[in-house]
Order: sequence, then C-alpha cells, then structure tokens
Amino acid sequence: MKKIIYLSISLLLFSCSTTEKIVKTELKDNRTFLLTEIATDPTYGLSNKNPVEVGGVDKEIGPLNERRFLNSLAGPNGEAVSYYRAGSCCPVNSKNGYMGKAMLDNYRVTWEGSKDTISIFINMYDYGELKAPVGFTIKRY
Repeated sequence: MKKIIYLSISLLLFSCSTTEKIVKTELKDNRTFLLTEIATDPTYGLSNKNPVEVGGVDKEIGPLNERRFLNSLAGPNGEAVSYYRAGSCCPVNSKNGYMGKAMLDNYRVTWEGSKDTISIFINMYDYGELKAPVGFTIKRY
C-alpha cells in the first residue's frame, strides 16, 4: 500500500512539473532593464513573428516593463533613443493572454541623426530573454 501511495505522489509531482524556462530579468534602476547582449537574430524584436517578451501583465506591470526595455536601448553609436507607442497589433498565441491569445504592442523608435523610425514589437504577456535588437546598442550610464 505504501508503494502505491509513493508512486501516486511521485506521478502527481512529475505531472505538475513544467518545462517552461525560467527567465530572470534584472533592473539597472526602476525605469530600466539591465541588458547584457545584442541579439544576433535580425528578426528579434523587429518582426511581429519574433517579439521582445518583457512579460509583466501577470504582475500588472506590463506597460512599465515595455518602457523599461525601451529605456535600456541606445542608437547604433550610443545615441539616446526616443519612442512612442504606435498601438497594438498582431495577435499571438499566449497561455497568459485572453483565451490563449495576446496582442503585441508596436513602438516606433528613433534617435538623433536617424533617417527613419524603427518598429519594435513587444509582448508584455510572456517572458523571454531580453537583448537589444540588431541595429541598436545598450544604453550606458
């Protein structure tokens, strides 16, 4: 009988485990994430098929996390960036969204001397490893 109980508990524990990766994001300050690398994938953040995953909706800080990410970026030569939210777009699958779907936010980013603005797609429903998109650098203090 003890073996059956132990086996049942073991099966229950293993069936409740998850294979989700745990992503730890650090803050440089309350308004800025600490980024340590630049993406090598040219689609990262620049395509709605590969958005930056800042998370935070589960803690009611999704928009703040979006700004924390954008505040950590600099232009290609270290220029200060400016940005504005162009709106929501692009439904994506997300178990953290409403009925399995979430909308991305599209931010338009520019810097002094830039000839155009760049769209960055951000997912505030899911967490992922944060990097600066190709063409950007990391803000220095």
